[in-house]
Amino acid sequence: LNRRRIFRMHDSLWRLGLFQLYRGLAFGLGSVLGATLLVSIVVRVLASMDFIPLLGDWIEQVIQQINQGK
Repeated sequence: LNRRRIFRMHDSLWRLGLFQLYRGLAFGLGSVLGATLLVSIVVRVLASMDFIPLLGDWIEQVIQQINQGK
């Protein structure tokens, strides 16, 4: 078990813990940035869809609520 790369790379428990902490922080930051980008793209696409009769009113309400939150 001790021959595995992860144990050879992180020979102390503290180094392994710090590695996992940094890994978790990077994952969290990437998730937040990705979600922000995805939501902004969806909002822009929805903003350009006001020509669709069935979705137009609903999309307009969503955009108004988003703008009120600013």
